[in-house]
Amino acid sequence: MPGPMPSRWNDAAHLLCVRLDSLGDVLMCTPALRALRAQCPQRRLTLLTSPAGAALGPYLPEVDAVLAYEAPWMKSSAAAAPATHIDWIARLAGQHFDGAVIFTCYSQSALPAALLCQLAGIPLRAAYCREKPYQLLTDWILDPEPGAMVRHEVQRQLDLVRHLGAEIMDERLSFAPGAGEMDAVRSRLRQAGIDPDTRWLALHPGASAPARRYPGRHWSTLVKELSERIGCPLVLTGGAHEMGLIDAIEIPPGARVLSLAGQLGIGELGALLAQASLMISNNTGPAHIAAAVGTPVVDLYALTNLQHTPWRVPSRVLNHDVACRNCHRSICPEGHHDCMEKLAPSQVVDAVCSLLKQTEGYRLREAISDEACP
Repeated sequence: MPGPMPSRWNDAAHLLCVRLDSLGDVLMCTPALRALRAQCPQRRLTLLTSPAGAALGPYLPEVDAVLAYEAPWMKSSAAAAPATHIDWIARLAGQHFDGAVIFTCYSQSALPAALLCQLAGIPLRAAYCREKPYQLLTDWILDPEPGAMVRHEVQRQLDLVRHLGAEIMDERLSFAPGAGEMDAVRSRLRQAGIDPDTRWLALHPGASAPARRYPGRHWSTLVKELSERIGCPLVLTGGAHEMGLIDAIEIPPGARVLSLAGQLGIGELGALLAQASLMISNNTGPAHIAAAVGTPVVDLYALTNLQHTPWRVPSRVLNHDVACRNCHRSICPEGHHDCMEKLAPSQVVDAVCSLLKQTEGYRLREAISDEACP
């Protein structure tokens, strides 16, 4: 196994950073991207990612350019003619990259992306890999996961670039909504009768995988109990494809609930979350946006995989422990979904109250009474 050669990477001024997964996975690479950017003062970073991940481009200050690629070895990619992928070799070759850093989770192989980069003539190629990559990687970092350890996804990517000589003190996630988006969200809240400078909570009931969704009837109970115990406005978020899920949540009489499902671009979503007192979410991309903008998160965290918890932000991670934890499945293989089904809404409200009390000193403008949150 060849050892890393940081001196070569120190001089690589134009890097391709490959993360072909979804929005949350790209966000969890941002501290590593920041480290790579800091390693070389004149460095330019281009992100090669999925179409969903590419939507983050304008909000990632570490990234200079974004390429959206539906790689055929990724689960969510649409089918395309072989010529499409051959064209990508020429497209990458035309960029004259000095090196490529390939980010993966431990259940993925970096070798398809490494082959793409080698055929594009990128001289330096680094990634974690369990198999012998031979000429596909110039810097092969033997993957210790999951055999020897399982790290948080952010730590995994930071450790990868550390092998290349790139380190950074600021390990927070990045997401930077624009001033116009911040103002637009504030205006929208005011129009709905919500003062953006007082306490209000963001709720995100959706997730791409059914196994990671808190049950709909529990969300209805949760909205009722939050309204009774805390009494502040609640703002529901989600994509247009999740409007049916959100519309099915029962809103009790008198509850102050605003649904913005299907109404926000990703920048406005980040701006909204940046101004919320707290977010309640399934384990999904918007939870990582909340962490990136510094908003506390109550994460309803299904036990499908354990390395994606909120990073460097006050949080509560909630679930019901099960023997089938870490199943890595999109649909519960046991059929009971107990890691979410058996998490009572009252436990979620308790966690919300606890986290609000913890964060009110620097996050909230109103005091929370002991009567509201015992």
